[in-house]
Amino acid sequence: MNFSESPIGNLYRSVVEHQSSEPLPLVAEKHLSPQEIANSWGLSADTVRRLFEKEPGVLVIERQRNRGRRYRTLRIPESVAARVHRRLSNPDKVV
Repeated sequence: MNFSESPIGNLYRSVVEHQSSEPLPLVAEKHLSPQEIANSWGLSADTVRRLFEKEPGVLVIERQRNRGRRYRTLRIPESVAARVHRRLSNPDKVV
C-alpha cells in the first residue's frame, strides 16, 4: 500500500482539501502540552492537567504499571484551549 492509499494519506488529503473558511478537524489542529499552556497562561502544569483532563476533545494517553502509579499524557488542541480560556475568562460587563 502506498502513502496515498494509507489511512494517514487519506487524512492528509482530507486536511489539504478542507475549506479554509471551515474549522479544521481536531486531528489536524496543533496540539499543545500542558506545560506549553501553563507557560502561556502563567499557571502550573498540574493546574492545566486538572483543568483539561476531562475536557471533551483532549487526547489522553494513559498507561498504568501493575500496582504502580498511573502515567497520563495530555495533548490539547488549540481550539479546546481557546474554548476553556473563553469559559474561564470574565465576561465583559454590560452597563
